Amino acid sequence: MARIHPTALVASGAQLADDVEIGPYSIIGDKVAIGAGTVVGPHVVIEGVTRIGERNHFHSGGAIGCAPQDKKYRGEPTELVIGNGNTFFQNVTIATGTAQDQGITRIGDDNWVMAYAHIAHDCIVGNHIILANGATLAGHVEVGDYVILGGLSAVHQFCVIGAHAMGGGGAMINQDVPPFVMCEGNRAIPRGLNTEGMKRRGFNAEQISAVKQVYKLLYKEGLSYDEACVRIGEMAQKESALALFVDFFARSKRGIVR
Repeated sequence: MARIHPTALVASGAQLADDVEIGPYSIIGDKVAIGAGTVVGPHVVIEGVTRIGERNHFHSGGAIGCAPQDKKYRGEPTELVIGNGNTFFQNVTIATGTAQDQGITRIGDDNWVMAYAHIAHDCIVGNHIILANGATLAGHVEVGDYVILGGLSAVHQFCVIGAHAMGGGGAMINQDVPPFVMCEGNRAIPRGLNTEGMKRRGFNAEQISAVKQVYKLLYKEGLSYDEACVRIGEMAQKESALALFVDFFARSKRGIVR
């Protein structure tokens, strides 16, 4: 049976796995489902239509499944879906989706979301991501796997952050960031490639070399964006690691950081 602190309030309709822990003064809403091995610390509010997977840890003060900060929102039963093995530190806030989008905010697996970070409505967050203290995702943002966003960084609504990309501390990102690219500043500009991260994740020398060539095509060769995309698409037919760029180009709508 779930271990619920006597000061916590758990609605009768909430669905909790047998080994879930709910800490002091936390509140769990009527339409919340929480999977096995999940720990909810003190003073956490989990509400809305929120489905949480297994082995997640919510530290104190979080607001999870809260209403979207969108003036168009009229109380529709939108959702928040969280995967497995995520850690959410103090005072993290995550909103449900909106009816104007797909109605769902999605967070994948094994993410590390540090204190005061905010994930807004309709965001799609992949796996193995780090959001440092105070990092903010506006509505409708897509974040690929293994992305790292530094403290106090912010991402404009509808931006796409490609897999393995990095944003420096305080980066104001108002355009899309291609896979593997590091950016920083206000407004954020490219600052090279996350080659160290690639090495740690098992990319070989040939793959890293191919990604470096892509970076040159995007930023060093004087090509238009469309011309670079065509060249990179041709390269991706020979190097599978570059498929991430092809997928990114298909989803990118705001133009890339320059």
